[in-house]
Amino acid sequence: MLAATVALIFVVLTACGGTDDEVPASGPGRLEVLCTVEESWCRVMVAAFEAETGIATSYERLGSGDALAALRASKGSPKYSVWWGGPADGYVAAKAEGLLERYVSANATSVPAASKDAEGAWTGVYVGALSFCSNRAELARLGLAAPGSWQELLSPALTGRISIAHPSSSGTAYTALWTVMTLNRFDEAATFAYLGALNANVGEYTRSGAAPAGIAGRGDAAVAVVFAHDCAMAIDGGAKDLVISFPREGTGYETGATALLAGAPNPEAGKKWVDWVLGAEAQELGAGAKAFQIPMNPDAKAPALSVKLGSLALVDYDFTKAGQQRQALTSRFEREVAPPPR
Repeated sequence: MLAATVALIFVVLTACGGTDDEVPASGPGRLEVLCTVEESWCRVMVAAFEAETGIATSYERLGSGDALAALRASKGSPKYSVWWGGPADGYVAAKAEGLLERYVSANATSVPAASKDAEGAWTGVYVGALSFCSNRAELARLGLAAPGSWQELLSPALTGRISIAHPSSSGTAYTALWTVMTLNRFDEAATFAYLGALNANVGEYTRSGAAPAGIAGRGDAAVAVVFAHDCAMAIDGGAKDLVISFPREGTGYETGATALLAGAPNPEAGKKWVDWVLGAEAQELGAGAKAFQIPMNPDAKAPALSVKLGSLALVDYDFTKAGQQRQALTSRFEREVAPPPR
């Protein structure tokens, strides 16, 4: 069945290119997906869903912060019916603002309680861990080893040589911010003192959370702060100088989620999407798109390049608390640390 689905994906991609403008409007309804993972995975998933259901499906890819801003801007008349991908704290914030429609899928029973909203507003579909993604050649030039702690990122030798996204636009960067908050026992002053010191070593903030891996891969940064699966994707794509390491104090992680949107133009198709992406077969499609997140469905096989969570020191990441404070903390970051990139 999986082989047949993959074959159909390539037929659909060839026919329609997987873009928002090129998907045909024929068939039983139309579904627009707000997609917050890498473009290649968006394309594969949308093509597979359309091939399997006959529902004409298109997507727009935005970072988590930008996705939340787009939903706020279109509240009451949303363009999309469903949101897929991106850290759960963004979904927590969206729920609080009335942007999500509660839907409890029959396929959510295997998802742990901590990885889904108790009222059905969002449901986890994958897991990823935050990492340091370093260029070995650049580190050698600077006389440094791959960083093994958050404090090592403050080394004067790394001035201007760290790449990270901005938390206002990127869920990855907000995960990093909340991780530092957690390690500082939610002391905002201590957290922003650290972020201010780190800012001196950041060459440029990106909008996309995955982009710093490519920057480090080219040698334009020595260290990138990204999810491990994004660094693994860059390595798999040929960036052989990259090496993944993790902070010994503890690292944050994401539960990537999905949700039906309030006022969805096509709620029934949106529900079918949620049901489908929670299935093991759909979750295994990520590996073919070089997406190395850990599937949430226990029956789905994890990609060989996925991080082994049991080997890491993980912080006690509170998605609900992180989501509730997201807007306030990102606004403070813009005021006190750095403005968002244009």
